[in-house]
Amino acid sequence: MKKLPSDSYVDIELFKDDLKDIDEEFIRIIESIFKITALNDKKIGFLFITNDATYAYGEEICKWLSLQHDPKQPQQIDILNGKKIIQVDSGNEFVVVLTDDGLVYLASFNSNWKTYNTFRLISTCDDDRFEMIACGYYYLLLLRQDGNVFALGSNSMGQLTGNLHSSYDTFVKTGLNNIKIIACGSLHSLALTNTNQIYSWGWNNKGQLGLGDRNNRRTPSLVSFPDGSIDSPIKNIVAGLGHSLFLLEDGQIFGCGHGQGNINKQNAKVPTKIPVENVQSVACKNHQIISLALDHSSHYYAWGRVKKKFFPPRKLDCGPKSFAAASVMLYKSSITYGLTSTIYTFESNYPISFIGLLDNPNNYDVEFIIGDKRILALKCYLKMSSKYYSQMFSGEWQENNNRVVIDAYSYDVYYSYLRMLHTGRIQINQSNIAEFIDLANCYGDEQLMKHCQTFMRMVLNGGTLFTYLPLISKYKLDGMNDKLVELTIKDVIPKNKNNITKFLEWFFEQQSFCKTKDLPCKRKKTT
Repeated sequence: MKKLPSDSYVDIELFKDDLKDIDEEFIRIIESIFKITALNDKKIGFLFITNDATYAYGEEICKWLSLQHDPKQPQQIDILNGKKIIQVDSGNEFVVVLTDDGLVYLASFNSNWKTYNTFRLISTCDDDRFEMIACGYYYLLLLRQDGNVFALGSNSMGQLTGNLHSSYDTFVKTGLNNIKIIACGSLHSLALTNTNQIYSWGWNNKGQLGLGDRNNRRTPSLVSFPDGSIDSPIKNIVAGLGHSLFLLEDGQIFGCGHGQGNINKQNAKVPTKIPVENVQSVACKNHQIISLALDHSSHYYAWGRVKKKFFPPRKLDCGPKSFAAASVMLYKSSITYGLTSTIYTFESNYPISFIGLLDNPNNYDVEFIIGDKRILALKCYLKMSSKYYSQMFSGEWQENNNRVVIDAYSYDVYYSYLRMLHTGRIQINQSNIAEFIDLANCYGDEQLMKHCQTFMRMVLNGGTLFTYLPLISKYKLDGMNDKLVELTIKDVIPKNKNNITKFLEWFFEQQSFCKTKDLPCKRKKTT
């Protein structure tokens, strides 16, 4: 399943003003968060994803779902119970979710969508299973798992394709297949094929379709790059209010439309190179004129229009740690760019950041290979930072092995660990904690293990006990015992008052068994 574009993780502290009335224990169990934003900056609300449920929070979103808004308690969305949500996107007065089984649900204030104050399942055929969604102002695109693209909603500018006025009930076939990524601006659509071709259609008053003119299109048209071709595969496509961005695997960005030309030509009618290099991720929203980019040195850039004035790409000061954090510097509040995992950040006292030594194509002597991705690093620095790497890169390893295949951990977790060794900063959430604990145990990293146990102390409660208890038991985390005792007395026993006698009987049986089991050993030691 695709998950583009988005921050990997976002610090939930960014939303502390929005969530200040919510019980702290609930905030700690939020695994993913999506802030629903509207064209006029109207506060619609949030969707919160926990380990076992999805919740709505905010007056507007609760109205859409016939729920009673409570400032202190997010409201559970029953129709999504048992569903694992992998993507969320929104347009003007509607929000769409995609589940891991390929189903799409939509909720809206607009009666055209006929959601009847709940999340409506809009997959109309038993065989329809989707792997990506994208929302414009008043419409959405759906990428089916077989590579075909469909559309729903308003068709005022041809963004669905064809000459029909609108279609809120029946999928419109765009005629596109072999597609791997889709994107929506306000009223224009983009699709990237598996053969590295981009198609665009819909509204084009600023040249956002990249077709060399400002004529609208009602059928998908092939986008051409300057000089006829590009050397690198296209990594991602995104779209804003009146512009489009194309990110290449080699780190280049091309843009067309509103604010994507040079300083004397604000609009670009063909893909034009943006002067930011070595980019790994880009983000913008269908109602925004500003674009954001993150390079491989963890610097964030922004460009676009603020207060009717355009500004070229500039590096954002104060080092934001996510697109959501960068948005605070440009708007009144933080914005999420897709469904984003929440994290807790732990810092060590590193006086200097050595992030420039990580993933630097101009200075490395070892590659960590994880699936089809790689991470570049310097052995000498790793040896100084970690006893595990000091042993790994000694002897024969030092000269004869420059490629290390990692198959026990995911790319995101391993990159985060190497980043911690270079910056002293690690981001932990409920989806990566198991991998981090295993890595800390395997690599003998006491600092990482300490951070993992601190995180578990923060989120451990009656609802998460059985999620973390297997980890505590497997890795013999004795440092968690006092928290477990506190939790058992406070949360576990009171919920089982009817069985308290049986619980105590079982407890004393276990104590007696352990004492009896220990006796022979004690006798043997004394003789």
